[in-house]
Amino acid sequence: MAARSRGSGLFWAALSRRRAPGPSRCLSYQPHAPAPGTWSTELSRLSHGDLYRLSVTDPDRFWGAAAADRLRWVEPFHRVRDCDLSSGRIGWFLGGKLNVSVNCLDVHVEKHPDRVALIWEQDEPGTEVKVTYRELLETTCRLANALKSHGINKGDRVAIYMPVSPLAVAAMLACARIGAVHTVVFAGFSSDALAGRIQDAGCKAVITFNEGVRGGRVIQLKATVDAAVKTCPSVQHVFVCQRTETPVVMGERDVQLEEAMSSQPAVCAPEALDSEDLLFLLYTSGSTGKPKGIVHTQAGYLLYASLTLQHVFDYRDGDVFGCVADVGWITGHSYVVYGPLCNGATTVLFESTPVYPNPGRYWETVERLRISQFYGAPTALRLLLKYGESWVKKYDRSSLRTLGSVGEPINHEAWHWFHSVVGEGRCPLVDTWWQTETGGVCIAPRPADEGAPIVPAMAMRPFFGIQPVLMGEKGEQLSGNDITGALCISQPWPGIARSIYGDHQRFVDTYFKPYPGFYFSGDGAYRSEDGFYQITGRMDDVINVSGHRLGTAEIEDALDEHPAVPETAVIGIPHDIKGEVPFAFVVLKEDLSDDAPAVLQQLRDLVATKIAKYAVPEHFLVVTRLPKTRSGKIMRRILRKVAMETTEDLGDVSTLDDPSVVKEIIEAHEAYRKQRQEEKKK
Repeated sequence: MAARSRGSGLFWAALSRRRAPGPSRCLSYQPHAPAPGTWSTELSRLSHGDLYRLSVTDPDRFWGAAAADRLRWVEPFHRVRDCDLSSGRIGWFLGGKLNVSVNCLDVHVEKHPDRVALIWEQDEPGTEVKVTYRELLETTCRLANALKSHGINKGDRVAIYMPVSPLAVAAMLACARIGAVHTVVFAGFSSDALAGRIQDAGCKAVITFNEGVRGGRVIQLKATVDAAVKTCPSVQHVFVCQRTETPVVMGERDVQLEEAMSSQPAVCAPEALDSEDLLFLLYTSGSTGKPKGIVHTQAGYLLYASLTLQHVFDYRDGDVFGCVADVGWITGHSYVVYGPLCNGATTVLFESTPVYPNPGRYWETVERLRISQFYGAPTALRLLLKYGESWVKKYDRSSLRTLGSVGEPINHEAWHWFHSVVGEGRCPLVDTWWQTETGGVCIAPRPADEGAPIVPAMAMRPFFGIQPVLMGEKGEQLSGNDITGALCISQPWPGIARSIYGDHQRFVDTYFKPYPGFYFSGDGAYRSEDGFYQITGRMDDVINVSGHRLGTAEIEDALDEHPAVPETAVIGIPHDIKGEVPFAFVVLKEDLSDDAPAVLQQLRDLVATKIAKYAVPEHFLVVTRLPKTRSGKIMRRILRKVAMETTEDLGDVSTLDDPSVVKEIIEAHEAYRKQRQEEKKK
């Protein structure tokens, strides 16, 4: 039974009144003309190629012009940048003062106050809520005033433990308006994971819902916060808003947010903030080691998120931008909230799942909301691919103009399905590479000069100001094409993270010490004969088989080309003779499980053909699903422990979407081990 949304209360009542009834080859598309006002007069006449060259040869001129044109400043900056990657010193637009919320709200309210800023696609289809820029500004100001009245000021850290929703966006912008530093925590993390982030940031307040709703299920949020803050003495207030009708117990430090906002004025003077004041902290998932609080600051981050949204995704005035990420991740920060709102866009807040109430949910939403750009994760695409084409073709997708993938390299089968079936072969598909630490897209097929090709399943081209380099095993910079190495970036850009909160030395050691003078991404990449970049996977996902360096992502890409295989994960395990060998976990389509032996032999042949015989996995284990975090990433360390038969201590599994999957895989591996023993006896 679907959870009921709460209809009463100041915020929800205001919103509810606005509720609305093939083979690898290069593909060529015509890019759009830059929107008016994108560049200053001096740069507007330059082609994309000339703009890119200017951005890497004269970054002060390029970024100075972009910042002056696109952002509203309280005080102008007097120096474009002061950076030294060797020491991790990064500063942009020095001396300038601005307010991010003003750039995302006030400037648009002045021009078109009744334009829709947010479309909240709630869990139940057909119950979307639309919020105008005027309404979002007023809500943000009331929330900001409520925070101030409870002692939250500039520099204080505020944890936001909420699913994607208009109030979550308003909370982020309210913090930005008064100079508080928000840290959004994915509303699915355990109380321990939440507590660790609150403690590390020293948060003074937490903002949450009583409950969340996702996929027809109710998620306990206030109860999780209650458990978390027991070990967080820095928290003085917990602000609670009602998402459902279920009442919750309120303690001494709890504040009913709707009531607190109702007594506040709808105007809040914005704080004038330095370009390098902290805007937000965002913690990495914590799958391994202590979570890192990545620091992003005001002007540089906002400029980069804004510029990448417009040029990578061909955003045009009046578009409906559909990024289906959660605000708990950097994709949600940059391409659900800050990038779209800075551009004055209408942005979709997707609360549900790709398969609720059925596998056509994404495409029904595209039809109903007339979405122009659709940006999602390969994990979700591979899931939907299992259900065939009928759920896609049932709905009108003619509004789509650009498709995008994010979060991991997309395999060829998913790329072609997304492009040919979802996009009908007419929409450019941008496979984007970037990270929490980069702030926005760094490598993608677009923007590009007119008629430039797109190579399937390849990130391809660096964005403005991004100068990729490949480094060899001895720390040398690799020249030429048709070569693989560690992906680094040779000069800073405005969106780059500034530090790890409370541990700048860890920041330097992680990103700048491995290759002094360069930003080290931790990823490997291949530069093709044409000079395009393809991500090969994390460097720690590179295995050495008989002296051959082999990216597990490369093997996965080959396996995923088989029509019977929607998803795979490959890890390396030790081997007495070869050093390491690949171990493949394979998910088969449901109706092919009885044909597993034949399919596995075909997979062996496929890898041998696509890569080489040495790349063929030594082991194949058929599983019904893979262990994934709530953000959709495969938890490979769990698979490694299963393969190594060291499951006594699995470590922290609180970030898994469904921990029961671990037991299923262990049981499958035990059956596989017994089968191999019987075969050896014969």
